[in-house]
Amino acid sequence: MPKSPVPDRSQTPARAGVPAVPAPVSASVPAPASTDVGDVISGAAASCPPVSSSLSGDAEPVIEVRDLTKRYGSHTIHEHLDLTVGQSEIIALVGGSGSGKTTLIRQIIGLESPTNGHISVFGHDITSIDRRTSHLLRRRSGMLFQRGALFSAMTVFDNIAQPLRELHTLSEDLIRDVVMYKLEMVGLSGRMANRMPSELSGGMIKRVGIARAIALEPELLFLDEPTAGLDPQASDEFVDMIRGLHHSLGLTVVMVTHDLDTVMMLATRVAVLAERKVLVNAPVEDVVRVDHPFIHSFFLGERGRRALLALPAARRARISELLDDGK
Repeated sequence: MPKSPVPDRSQTPARAGVPAVPAPVSASVPAPASTDVGDVISGAAASCPPVSSSLSGDAEPVIEVRDLTKRYGSHTIHEHLDLTVGQSEIIALVGGSGSGKTTLIRQIIGLESPTNGHISVFGHDITSIDRRTSHLLRRRSGMLFQRGALFSAMTVFDNIAQPLRELHTLSEDLIRDVVMYKLEMVGLSGRMANRMPSELSGGMIKRVGIARAIALEPELLFLDEPTAGLDPQASDEFVDMIRGLHHSLGLTVVMVTHDLDTVMMLATRVAVLAERKVLVNAPVEDVVRVDHPFIHSFFLGERGRRALLALPAARRARISELLDDGK
C-alpha cells in the first residue's frame, strides 16, 4: 500500500460519536507541536529514567531478562532464559511452535508474570515495581498484536485516540491532530478515520494497529507476527514502513516472526528460542553458524538459503561457504 499525503477530508461523513474531521489547510497534516503532545507524554513518564542513546558496551539495556522461568502448572515454557535488548536494535524472536515467543513478549510487557527470574525494562525490575511505575513504563512502549486487536465497535479514529484519551490531559482538538498525523505516518489516508475495522483489509488493520501503538510516541515497540497474512507486496511495504518508523522515531523494536524475509530485511539481531531458553542472540550471519537442528532447518533449508541471499553483500560474504554448500 503506497504512502500518500492525507487528502481533503471535508467530504468525509462523521459517524455517531466520532469528532468531525475538518478539511486541512494543506494536503498533508503537519506534526503536532512538540510543546503540546511531547511535553504531556514525557511528563507522564517523568518517573522513568531515560536510557542512554549510546550503543557502547556499558550502555544500560532497554530490556534485560535474567534467569527467567515460566510454568503453567507442570508444563515449563521457559527455563533459566536470558535475553538482552540494546537501544535502537531490531530484535527478531524466532523459534518453533510452542517455544514461547509470544509468552516471552507478554511477560516483558507485563501481561503475564514469570514464575521465577527478573525482567528489567528501562532500568526498572518489572517483577517488583509498584503499580504507578508499571503504568508509566507501559506508556513508553507500544504493541502490535498479531491480528491487530482493534476494538471492533470503534472507528479507526477512536481506536487510535484511545491511548491518548486515557491520559485525560489532551483536548479533543489536539487528539484529532495527533490521530490524523499518526495515520499519515503509517501511510493511510485521513478518509480511513471514520471507517470501522470490519471495513478494512488485513494490511490496513495492521497499519491502524501500528498507528495506535505509536500514538504516545513510545521508545519501545513490540510486534507479534507483523507480516503474517499479507501478500508479498504488502509485506514488503509494511517492512519498509517499520524500517522508516524505526529510523525516524529512534525506536527499539522486538518482533516475533516466522517470516524469513522480514528477518533478513529488518533484524539487527536474531534471538533463537529453543530448549526453553534463548539459544543464541546475534546477527543472523552468526546465528546460522550455530550447530543446532532448529537453526539448520529454519535458516539453512531451501527457503532459508534464498532469504539469506537478500543480506547485504558484506554480510552475505561472511557465510558464503554455508550458502555454497547448499548448491
